[in-house]
Amino acid sequence: MGNMITSQKAEGQPDSNQLDAPLKVSEYDNLVVLADYPCRDISEPIFTMGERLRGLSEEGGWWKVCSLQRGTENYIPSNHVAKVFHGWLFEGVVRQKAEELLRLPGNAVGSFLIRESPNQRGIYSLSVRHRAIKHYKIFRMANSWYYISPRLTFQCLEDMVNHYSECSDGICCVLSAPCLSLANNVINPNPQAPPVVMRRNFDWKKVNRTHLLNPTDVSTVDSRQSMVSFGVRNSIADYLSISEVKEPRSKVLRNKKSKSVYVIPDSSLQDTEDLN
Repeated sequence: MGNMITSQKAEGQPDSNQLDAPLKVSEYDNLVVLADYPCRDISEPIFTMGERLRGLSEEGGWWKVCSLQRGTENYIPSNHVAKVFHGWLFEGVVRQKAEELLRLPGNAVGSFLIRESPNQRGIYSLSVRHRAIKHYKIFRMANSWYYISPRLTFQCLEDMVNHYSECSDGICCVLSAPCLSLANNVINPNPQAPPVVMRRNFDWKKVNRTHLLNPTDVSTVDSRQSMVSFGVRNSIADYLSISEVKEPRSKVLRNKKSKSVYVIPDSSLQDTEDLN
């Protein structure tokens, strides 16, 4: 965490255990591509700028790497990649290249990286994406503590990142996520098809009340294939037993009218015979 500068701290002697503390990492997290390889003017790139790689071996001026996105292996020149420590400490990245990386899609406001000078080890700068890319020089005291603002010092770069991830405290914005951490997701080389869920529509008009009321049917029907639970079926049965659906009276009258037959009375037949 941050600490206010005091006269005793400024006069403290360097601690050998704290010298170059952030660089004491047994293994880097991964590599990041700094430029398309090969160049697009030559052919379609095998690796694109900002792509995350896992280093397999370094052979002279070349790296044998595996793409974390595609899972493919190939070679790339060493000057086309940079080692990344802790997810946010980029080794040997200049100011202009830091701006290009932070402008890549997937980086949002607050995306950041700490870059080590390619010309001098132990010299760091903080680059943050805001309305524009902001850069802050990280100063190092004689006792190996770090600070951006003289009023607030940190024992290591991790403490500095943790502090500015909670509050901006003088810089342009709160640090939200390391550069490219949101843009590069590992793709499963063997994706599985999503499960198919069958959905059957329930038609209340087709409910058979006798089946719901008959307890023997409940025992014979597999509960996994039943469309409604036993309790719900009982409720439906009770409802159907007290409410019967009747056709509207107008519809009944129309049906009766369509089935009516006109019969000539016997008296009319008698009158006709008399006239002849």
